[in-house]
This record gives sequence, structure tokens and C-alpha cells, in this order.
Amino acid sequence: MGQKVNPIGMRLQVNRTWDSRWYADGKNYGELLLEDLRMRDFIREECKAAGVSRVVIERPHK
Repeated sequence: MGQKVNPIGMRLQVNRTWDSRWYADGKNYGELLLEDLRMRDFIREECKAAGVSRVVIERPHK
């Protein structure tokens, strides 16, 4: 029997990119991750009828 692999993980950098593009040091990582998840959930809820298929979040380098 073969091993089961996450299909999104296998396709990253081949024909798909990350949905979030940002960097944070250790002390800010948790805060930024929660903010990222909350923004993504808010956009999905508010834009249900608009047919938004993907939300990509980018943060500038500091």
C-alpha cells in the first residue's frame, strides 16, 4: 500500500504558492498568525456570495 500525502503540500512551489507571505521573529509570530487567521476568516465570511476562492496575505519586510 502507498503512503498518503497531503496534495497541497506536494504541489507547493510547483504549480501553487503559499497563501501567506510574511516573516516574523519568535516573539511576534503568534500575534501575527492569529491576526492572519482572523483576517482570513473575516474575508471568507463577508465575501461568501462574491465567490472568492483564495485569500493571499502579504506583509512587508521590516
